Amino acid sequence: MERTGVAVVGGGPAGMVCALLLARAGVEVTVLEKHGDFLRDFRGDTVHASTLTLLDELGLGPSFAEVPHQLVDQVQVLLDSGPQTMGDMTRLPGPHKHIAFVPQWDFLDLLADAGKREPAFALRMDTEVVGLVQERGRVTGVRYRTAAGESGELAADLVIAADGRSSLVRAQAGLPVHAFGAPMDVWWFRLPRDPGELTGATGRFSRGNAMVLINRGDYFQCAYLIRKGTDRMLRQEGVEAFRRRVVALVPWLEDRIGTLESLDDVKLLDVKLDRLRRWHTDGLLCIGDSAHAMSPIGGVGINLAVQDAVAAARIVAGPLRRGALTTAVLAKVRRRRWFPTAVTQAVQRRIQDSFLKPTLAGTSTATPGRPPLPVRLMRRFPVLQGVPAYLVGIGLRPEHAPDFARRAPERIERS
Repeated sequence: MERTGVAVVGGGPAGMVCALLLARAGVEVTVLEKHGDFLRDFRGDTVHASTLTLLDELGLGPSFAEVPHQLVDQVQVLLDSGPQTMGDMTRLPGPHKHIAFVPQWDFLDLLADAGKREPAFALRMDTEVVGLVQERGRVTGVRYRTAAGESGELAADLVIAADGRSSLVRAQAGLPVHAFGAPMDVWWFRLPRDPGELTGATGRFSRGNAMVLINRGDYFQCAYLIRKGTDRMLRQEGVEAFRRRVVALVPWLEDRIGTLESLDDVKLLDVKLDRLRRWHTDGLLCIGDSAHAMSPIGGVGINLAVQDAVAAARIVAGPLRRGALTTAVLAKVRRRRWFPTAVTQAVQRRIQDSFLKPTLAGTSTATPGRPPLPVRLMRRFPVLQGVPAYLVGIGLRPEHAPDFARRAPERIERS
């Protein structure tokens, strides 16, 4: 059986950040990613202000600056009267008064290139974890299968589950999940964007319909909200019916809606909102979406996942080096990250239940043409726009790079 210090299951933001930090601590770490590359469209593409600060601390700021991205300092809603700012990132503390939209594959490639500079770091692509190895109630490694059909086992002092909201690892470990439910799913698609049109991230809501448009330079990344479980029914209506829905919601998109050729161009995100009651078992730790699936509201899931990764690496690195890792140490990660996770999910649930659910059901009691109370307050008192900006851009209890992971700024040669 092969052996490593830490086996990280999943090469998303949480897994890659945690692996990089552990490798810089001198802990041998192996990331197992089932895909052959990171090129999957419509993944979360938000790099928040707190993550940008973390990249600076890791010495990766100059390299990130070379990655194609858009900086956004406003979060807006599109009202009948025009755009209204709901989050003003320029009010954030610190050097980064914005968030960045960047293709996630570029972000993950940057982390992979940084990791490859560390002797203790290994990344195995095309390697899918298919099960856990357990001895006397303790997780001691993983079973895997490669794209070429080869199977094997990898022993590890610690397995870190970072394999997302449908985590195989947490299911096999039998960790209890508290599911909160969600009233919506999301259809992701692209539409061309002309110069001078909406910048940042803009939401458009009306009775029975809702959509978010994210500026990605020459196109909008569009998130159209549908009622939970209606994907099949809406697809049966056909692409023309969907085009009419979009144009009715945002009429000025009519001149480009024809570029949406079929519903094959529309990808479904099955929205989940849940949280593990316990994030660990002996020999196993869950972080990111594996520990708590977030709603796409605010786009904060990646930020929380990255913060989990930093906290986990800082807490477990020393005990791993000393051979003193215990379940008590693993429990500290959940205790550290429970408060920001629970509060953020509570806010998301409140928005879901009080606003999105009645909006999508067409039962909203809001007066047509009258902006909601939060919008009216932020219009009257612009300083309030800093509150959602902070919650989205930085979040509660931001984590900073531990001393062992910090490096001087440098440009990393990209593979």
